[in-house]
Amino acid sequence: MGYQSLEACIADLERNGHLIRIKEEVDPYLEMAAIHLRVFENEGPALYFENIKGSRFPAVSNLFGTLERSKFIFRDTLEKIKVLVDLKTDPVKAVKNPFGYLNVAMTALSALPLKGSRNAPINFGKAKISDLPQIVNWPMDGGPFVTMPQVYTEDADKPGIMNANLGMYRIQLGGNDYVPDKEIGLHYQLHRGIGVHQTKANAKGQPLKVSIFVGGPPSHPLSAVMPLPEGLSEMTFAGALGNRRFRYFYDDEGFCISADADFVITGTVYPHENKPEGPFGDHLGYYSLAHPFPLMKVHNVYHRKNPIWSFTVVGRPPQEDTSFGALIHEITGSALPREIPGLHEVNAVDAAGVHPLLFAIGSERYTPYLKERKPQEILTIANHILGKNQLSLAKYLFISAKEDDPTLHTHDIEKFLTHVLERIDFARDLHFHTNTTIDTLDYTGGALNSGSKVVLAAAGEKRRELWKEVPSSFTIPNLFSDFRLAIPGVLTLKAPAYISEAETEKTVAILNEHLRSGDLKGLALIVLCDDASFTAASVNNLVWITFTRSNPANDIHGINSFTEHKHWGCRGPLIIDARKKPHHAPELIKDPEVEKRVDRLGEMGGSLHGII
Repeated sequence: MGYQSLEACIADLERNGHLIRIKEEVDPYLEMAAIHLRVFENEGPALYFENIKGSRFPAVSNLFGTLERSKFIFRDTLEKIKVLVDLKTDPVKAVKNPFGYLNVAMTALSALPLKGSRNAPINFGKAKISDLPQIVNWPMDGGPFVTMPQVYTEDADKPGIMNANLGMYRIQLGGNDYVPDKEIGLHYQLHRGIGVHQTKANAKGQPLKVSIFVGGPPSHPLSAVMPLPEGLSEMTFAGALGNRRFRYFYDDEGFCISADADFVITGTVYPHENKPEGPFGDHLGYYSLAHPFPLMKVHNVYHRKNPIWSFTVVGRPPQEDTSFGALIHEITGSALPREIPGLHEVNAVDAAGVHPLLFAIGSERYTPYLKERKPQEILTIANHILGKNQLSLAKYLFISAKEDDPTLHTHDIEKFLTHVLERIDFARDLHFHTNTTIDTLDYTGGALNSGSKVVLAAAGEKRRELWKEVPSSFTIPNLFSDFRLAIPGVLTLKAPAYISEAETEKTVAILNEHLRSGDLKGLALIVLCDDASFTAASVNNLVWITFTRSNPANDIHGINSFTEHKHWGCRGPLIIDARKKPHHAPELIKDPEVEKRVDRLGEMGGSLHGII
């Protein structure tokens, strides 16, 4: 089929009951985001906002809010695209069966970007940045942001669309020190293609031309977030996925313009010109704070006739980007395991904010002739994972051996954690990486992009039977006020509020002295936290609190711990200090007054009656 525009996609969704219209006037300051979040939480439809305060343009959100809806949007091409990605990661298949893959090869060829004339829909008119919907998602955000952009840049050494990068990096439209309508903020994190392009442009002493596309066929934003195999361009992928070639041209100033986009913002980024960007409520469930990021000087804002602004809201998972991730997994399948020998699967755990926590399963075949099995091959696999693109930003990697349980999968959080904690030897199987890079959005290391990592590897027979309930004989020191068993073998323990590292050492020493002589074989992990009940209430709460509020090198302790030949371990349960610390970013909290305003839309006669 192939949608020619975002408008065509919206019409199709509406005809098939996947979209509703919000007819009431809505405020882009917090209210639109609150509506989106409420509808997403109820697994509701895509939302078309007809009447936005302060803007003449309508907006759409939650297009990809469920995997079912995403698969509906791409129902005509999804299976074909899976084969295309599979073939790109394993081209030997085509050699072995050329006729079987002929149709896919033709698909890729016919999806090549199409350069066209300037008589394209996008050239209908021009606007100013202030004319766009000024959507602010969270109370402490530094200003309005573009949250569903496609940011296009070209390689200064190899210009042209086939070597270009299309990525989804948030854009701050106003606030802070930006000159209204003339300057906007461009935020990107480590390991992003745009960073390579800016580095090359800086080396040549020339500005980087940036084009920001908003809207267009839904294959375009999805392509901007896809982790594509080397050599497969986002624009070609967009053409294949959308069953419509990516159409583009260059304007009079040499900027690439997506002909089918709803809006295109063009501008230049000059070497070493930065301004504070943020804060921004992000997908870890906390604010990323204000930091210097590239300043983009605006040249033009193009739009098509009757354009539609596309946006999303991020926050503590799950959110719409969770559904993006599910669709990406649906498309890429087993692409990564083919690139790492011995790896069977890896999962960046969404409930923990993606980058803080990885689960992986690998083969352990190094010494099959020995009866005792221990982590060996899976350690080399772990090193490979932590050196792979954005996976290198992870803090915690739990990895197990396929041979111990062939039925185990990484997407069952409780079962996977239980499997690892039953087998791990905390005296031997913890491996730290200190003073290294972590996710830009993660502040647990105390400085931007800085922190530590730990690999927790498990292979072999079960070492312990995990507690399924806390023994009646178990007690805690008076310093601690509450404890709960979250999942088998994992105890959440309410500790005094964090003061300093020195005070933490004293706190851990008191706990160690109290527990070190007891029978703790069934207890694998103690999580120090500010609220034991909340942390233990669900496995999602457990992994979110534990892994987004701790930095391994600083916050891992243990009962009967030791250091030997520079290797740290413990002979009793592991302790992770997941309390809030002064250097952490604040968590995202909704505005109660805005929530009351959203309630009215769910009342009888409101646009969301029966949905929220």
